[in-house]
Amino acid sequence: MAILNDIRKHGIFLIIIIALALFSFVLSGVIGNGNSTPKGESTVATINGVDLSREEFMKKVETIQRNLGPNSQTNQAMNIVWDRELRRVIFSEQYESLGLTAEKDQINNSLRTSLANNPTFQDEFGLFNELKLQEYLANVKNAADNGNPQAYNAWLDFESDTESSVLESTYFNMIKGGLITTLVEGEQEYHYQNDNMDLQFMQIPYTNIADADVVITDADIETYVKANSKDYEVAPQVDIQYVTFNEDPSTDDNENAKADISKLSSDFETTTDIAEYVNLNSDVTYTDRWFLKNQLPEAIASDLMSQELNKIYGPYKEGNSYNLARVYATKKMADSAKAKHILIRFAGLSSAPQDVVRTKAEAEKLADSILRVVKRNRRKFDDLASKYSEDLSNKDKGGDLGYFSPGRMVKPFNDFVFDNKIGDIGIAETSFGFHVIQISDQKNIQKAIKLALVVKKIEASEKTINEVFSKATKFEIAASETDFNELAEASDLKSNPINKIGELDSNLPGINENSRTVVSWAFNEETTIGDVKRINTNNGYIIAQLTRRNPKGLKSLAEASATVTPILRNQKKALLIRQSISNTEINTVANNQNVSVKAASAVTMANPTIAGAGTEPKVVGVAFGLKAGETSGLIDGDKGVYMVKVTAVNNAPELQDYSGFANTLNTSTLSSLNTNVYDALKNEADIEDNRATFF
Repeated sequence: MAILNDIRKHGIFLIIIIALALFSFVLSGVIGNGNSTPKGESTVATINGVDLSREEFMKKVETIQRNLGPNSQTNQAMNIVWDRELRRVIFSEQYESLGLTAEKDQINNSLRTSLANNPTFQDEFGLFNELKLQEYLANVKNAADNGNPQAYNAWLDFESDTESSVLESTYFNMIKGGLITTLVEGEQEYHYQNDNMDLQFMQIPYTNIADADVVITDADIETYVKANSKDYEVAPQVDIQYVTFNEDPSTDDNENAKADISKLSSDFETTTDIAEYVNLNSDVTYTDRWFLKNQLPEAIASDLMSQELNKIYGPYKEGNSYNLARVYATKKMADSAKAKHILIRFAGLSSAPQDVVRTKAEAEKLADSILRVVKRNRRKFDDLASKYSEDLSNKDKGGDLGYFSPGRMVKPFNDFVFDNKIGDIGIAETSFGFHVIQISDQKNIQKAIKLALVVKKIEASEKTINEVFSKATKFEIAASETDFNELAEASDLKSNPINKIGELDSNLPGINENSRTVVSWAFNEETTIGDVKRINTNNGYIIAQLTRRNPKGLKSLAEASATVTPILRNQKKALLIRQSISNTEINTVANNQNVSVKAASAVTMANPTIAGAGTEPKVVGVAFGLKAGETSGLIDGDKGVYMVKVTAVNNAPELQDYSGFANTLNTSTLSSLNTNVYDALKNEADIEDNRATFF
């Protein structure tokens, strides 16, 4: 009590002290780092000293992901941005060191070339028009000033990419200018391909010595890996194993779902507003479309096609739902049709490229004009499609879409094609723009039905969900105290191993949508081998255990053994074979080793293959260093120990001009130069990659 009285008496001083302590803590963070966020939390990567800001990097990832479409994954977009940023930083450093710049005229010329085939910037003759470009820029700039900057920002990005392309092209052209193949090199290439020799050879196969007679120790493998470290470097990796607990509906859940939907049957049959009833009572919204027999579930297709109008079929189970079906209309319809179209887009459509600036009214006016022309003269359709259509996949085919079935196209387009006759021409407006359509053909006219479905998904009840949670929790606790695999087997569960998981992996087999959560946990510094983690999924839980962690560095002995052991085994066998040979005469050595001397003719350096022995570059290389009549020493080849004796050297006749070979060699070198240069710069770059922290 006395202590409490003292606190009350000095309360104001305690408040001041606490406030000063908090202020000191915040101030130290700001002074110590220059801002309130540690660098590691704001920098995605550092490349040759250049930081990639997390905020800017994420903006670019979001833009790429939008462009890729709704089904794209963040990891896919992130990798695209990473490759671009890595390339940009690496080459920018080269441009700066060389004083390389892109002149305005170069950029403008490249822009004109890139935009030459875009209808937005073409005149009535299909030629690039500078005034069209200026008009477009004025429009997007005006839109940006009025709060709609997307198109203008896209243009600025396009300009920046064009400048980078100009600089990159100049940079590589400078390198190529210094890599001219000389006639001397052409002559060397000619002889490399055409000089050949005849030889005798003796091969003592490594298989003559049993593998069991050669001992390869862990120390041998470790020494080899360290001596050849570049070939055995690995990024950080982990292994896990996991079991799944799915919140699948129980038998009772199935029966309850069937009973619930059965109660709707009478009202569904008598309702006059089918669409409204379906939308109010079904888990799947109403769809207004016609169905052919081959578009219905095979098991019930015949029943539905013969169903009495407005009578209810079901409930029947399909997948993870119970359904009621009502056939409320029939007609005759083709099972496939062929059509061609001219697509006119307008600004504001989600599907329209950002460089489309025409208004909806302008697009409709253009479509109407085209329609009038093709109605007067159908033969002009193909030419007008080639000139005006913005569907790049078929504009050069006269807009021909080929044959397609009902329901494949968006509804307004589909309805025009299947509700009208062969030869009809008209306009349909869809989410892609205005389509001028001509129906070319219709096949296999048959019965079609309009079908309304009330769908009730079979879902796990709260009782089922609680039971699954309880089982998963008990397994998680038990797995921390006992053998994971034995527990899984005793619980009638399958333990699934996943090995060699990388720090940036985003799609683990069997886990999918929660893969990044699992990977982040497994690579967390606080997670140790044997740790167990319960992770939520869309349909329950997975219980994962970390089973191995391999830090960045060299492959482990177990991993390297598969490739290193055969190499070391052959090396030791070669040594044993050499120790058993004291003679230098090829026939004597062959007799002593119970092998024969064989002959090979027309062996070249360009194709170092010996008939009867296979590809042996080292052996052929040694042979080409000998004169006719000379015999080599022992050579450790890929498949055994060899001796060769050159019987004839057949040099190709000299040519007056080796420029053809020089040109071919030069072309071969230049074809892969861009990739090789970039790979070399990337390998030499100092890269600190923190992406795994954010993704």
